[in-house]
Amino acid sequence: MKPDIVIVGLGNPGTQYAGTRHNAGFRAVSLLARHCGAGEWQPKQKFLAEVAEGSMGGKSALFVRPQTFMNRSGEAVGKIIPFYKLDASRALLILSDDIDLPLGALRFRESGGPGTHNGLKSVVDALGEGFPRLRIGLGAPPAGADLAAWVLSVPPPAEAKLLEEAIAKTPEMVEQRVASSA
Repeated sequence: MKPDIVIVGLGNPGTQYAGTRHNAGFRAVSLLARHCGAGEWQPKQKFLAEVAEGSMGGKSALFVRPQTFMNRSGEAVGKIIPFYKLDASRALLILSDDIDLPLGALRFRESGGPGTHNGLKSVVDALGEGFPRLRIGLGAPPAGADLAAWVLSVPPPAEAKLLEEAIAKTPEMVEQRVASSA
C-alpha cells in the first residue's frame, strides 16, 4: 500500500529507552497507531524501521518507528519518503520531543531547523527543513545537567505524568491536522 501520510515517531529502540524523555515520539506514534486501529508493528529492514499500516481521516497511514537510534533517524525517513515518491511537506509528520517547550506542551510546526535535537537534525540532513512536526515539550533540563544524559533518563513520576498526558492528546491533534489538510 502506498500511504497518503507517513507519521514517524522519533526515539531509540530497545526496552532500556522505553520510558525515557527522548522516546516521547515513539510513545506518541505507538499510541496513535493503536488509536487508528493499525495492524501489528512489522520490522522493515529496507526502511531501517518498524512500521504499522492503518488509516486516519479516510487516508492510508504508515506509522513508523526508526530502528536506527535517534541520532540517525534521517537514514530511515530518508528511505521511506523517496521509496513511496512522497512530498515530505505534505505527506510526512514527525513526532518528537523538544526541550525548548514547557513540559507537557504540544506544538505543530510546518518546517524549520532542528534546534538542538539530533534526531531532527538527521531528518533535516536527509530531507531538508520542509516537513511538518509535532513537538512534545520536555521542558528545559536542570542547570548544569548533561543534556544527553538528561533526555535519556526516565523522568520522576510527577514529570512522567505530565508527559504522558501530553502524549495522550496527540491522536486528537494529529487527526484534526490530517482532516484539515484534506
